[in-house]
Amino acid sequence: MTETLKGLKLNITGIVQGVGFRPFVYSLAVNNQLKGWVLNSSSGVEIEVNGLQTDLDAFVRQIREQTPPLARIDRMTVEEIEPNSFAEFTILSSQPRPGDFVPISPDVSICDDCTRELFDPANRRYRYPFINCTNCGPRFTIIQDIPYDRPLTTMADFQMCPDCEAEYRNPLDRRFHAQPTACPVCGPQVKFISGKGGDLAAEGALQEARQWLRNGKILAIKGLGGYHLACDAFNGDAVDELRRRKRRSDKPFALMAFDMATIHKHCHVSPREEELLLSHQHPVVILARRAGSAISPLTAPHQNTLGMMLPYTPLHLLLMEPEPGFPEVLVMTSGNLSEEPIAYEDEQAAQHLGEMADAFLIHNRPIHMRTDDSVARIALGNVYMIRRARGYAPDAIMLSSKVRPMLAAGSELKNTFTLARDNYAFMSHHIGDLENFETLQSFESGIRHYERLFKVVPEIIACDMHPNYLATRYAVQRAESENLPLIQVQHHHAHLASCLADNGWQPGDRQAIGIILDGTGMGTDGTIWGGEVLIGNYAGYTRRFHLEQMPLPGGDAAIRHPVRTCLAYLWKFGIEPAKELAPVSTMRASDLSILTQQLVNNINTIPTSSMGRLFDAVSSLIGVCQHASYEGQAAIDLENAIDPQENGFYAFPLVKDIVCLKPLFSEIIQELQMGVQKEKIAARFHNGIIRVLLAACQLIRSETGITDIALSGGVWQNMYLLTHAVQTLSGAGFNVMVHHQVPTNDGGISLGQLAVCEAQL
Repeated sequence: MTETLKGLKLNITGIVQGVGFRPFVYSLAVNNQLKGWVLNSSSGVEIEVNGLQTDLDAFVRQIREQTPPLARIDRMTVEEIEPNSFAEFTILSSQPRPGDFVPISPDVSICDDCTRELFDPANRRYRYPFINCTNCGPRFTIIQDIPYDRPLTTMADFQMCPDCEAEYRNPLDRRFHAQPTACPVCGPQVKFISGKGGDLAAEGALQEARQWLRNGKILAIKGLGGYHLACDAFNGDAVDELRRRKRRSDKPFALMAFDMATIHKHCHVSPREEELLLSHQHPVVILARRAGSAISPLTAPHQNTLGMMLPYTPLHLLLMEPEPGFPEVLVMTSGNLSEEPIAYEDEQAAQHLGEMADAFLIHNRPIHMRTDDSVARIALGNVYMIRRARGYAPDAIMLSSKVRPMLAAGSELKNTFTLARDNYAFMSHHIGDLENFETLQSFESGIRHYERLFKVVPEIIACDMHPNYLATRYAVQRAESENLPLIQVQHHHAHLASCLADNGWQPGDRQAIGIILDGTGMGTDGTIWGGEVLIGNYAGYTRRFHLEQMPLPGGDAAIRHPVRTCLAYLWKFGIEPAKELAPVSTMRASDLSILTQQLVNNINTIPTSSMGRLFDAVSSLIGVCQHASYEGQAAIDLENAIDPQENGFYAFPLVKDIVCLKPLFSEIIQELQMGVQKEKIAARFHNGIIRVLLAACQLIRSETGITDIALSGGVWQNMYLLTHAVQTLSGAGFNVMVHHQVPTNDGGISLGQLAVCEAQL
């Protein structure tokens, strides 16, 4: 008996464009003797097939189970239809539809197949710096609109040669509809530019750049999402000169090594850390430095860690190729002046980086959306995001329920914004600190680009409560001009909600304890919060405990100069600082007198309960850091000073809803006078914080029965504090949630604002 032909229609959403999904479907259909078609639409991939029931079943099962490496299916509907008289299986042209959208793949590091071809003398793309295929290469940084087709990317002006065209049109080829595909005949090219004239191209440009790096020069290198500034990581003079030119005195530089063997040579690398380094994203990974490493200490002053990454583009692989006399590790830091966004347009780079770089290695493939390198580490056995950008953005965070189209503007520091529709939260790449016009422009253009790509027309806008944040001002002005509802979310409530959303917390009445520790966040009482133990969920919160409020003289001036914070705390407690104390010996008598008058007369002095400022004060008190050249430096240096063998702790009394601090300072001063080492004091301080947090959570559990805890805020980037706190709280029977998909710092705030906004509406 002849089996009857059946028909199916499939609609698939997720990351299914630009990742080889249509040729994957084509191969499955042909192998299962099916006829029909597949096409890209603005909402995903659509398929119609005819065949026997057993073959159709196999086809559907294989789509679910054998997706291409970079694809992600979020939703697949399968509908029975009447069979059509198809003669073959074909791939149809894309069909854009107004209002539809599709998630977009982030930029992906070069794959193993392309790497082999890159170094194969017999391959026509041998040593071509822009080799790619459907499994790797640029995506987000070159996309101008969807659907993801070459005319809507920055590759539109590069006419494919016949060989590339043949690969591009062949459904069985690895480069079928790989939109950035190119070769030396028809694709982008590199150029080396120096003030000496005689610009070089192609292989000559690469070799000249390598020679300049070998000779200790600083190069500006155009990469995937912007420019890097590069130099020999072993050459202390070159690194020091780069710091001077970049105006970045102490903040660590990112480093790039050719392979894992080199990274193992200079760092301790766990299996999970190696897995992260080798992942599709190739982020900068924070690793413990080996004591014998010859990498210049100036790459990461006062640190016992290094931020390492592997080459993620063919250009980087060629630039880093091992050779006697060539540095095996390069500094590869963002091409910008401190606090400005990364340069990505050639004319802008020439203007902004001209005084920092001795020469330029550039290329003529335009970058549409600048994207900095992502930074992550492994904490508690899982990925712990520090900066979410290249390789991760604009990959969506999946929400537990559908939301209305909305925009969350994020915070002032480490800004990201988030646009949402349906079950998708499209968190932006790292924008940076919104403290200048250039970064604000990047923020605004990024929002416009995401709205266009994902077809989001916000019906609601969420932002921080702080009236002077540029992100808040943007949100307020836009809400007014477009007559949209505006929800202003308290900073630390957004942190709590961000951690809950990061962990898939369901909306509802159930509450969690939020231990929110950071540097700055406007409180509902007009003071600066930052050392908070909250009870709440998306819909609301109560502030159950907080650090004792301390004076912050001069606001930002105190943040930049921890010595001011320390002396203000001592003044508040009525502790007369001895002359031999580090903060007193650091400050001139005249400056100390002015500071005292400022405190006495309450001039430009803001009350704060910030844990970040407490770290600053203790760091100053024990002589670790008096003046900070970058945000969080005093706390980072204090963590690096810890004696890991020390188990002692300082007491933090809980009085009603206040964590009292005077006993801490009195005891530290007493131990300093007794000659106790600062390494032991640093450890006891951290251990004391963990104990008082445990005590606060145990009190809340006894009052409410709540056992879920969310840890959020920039202070939780402290690995000693994080790991020991989670161990202690988990050991006491609590379920502890930490961040994984989004940063615990203010880079995750926009996701929390969005979750709160939806719950409150």
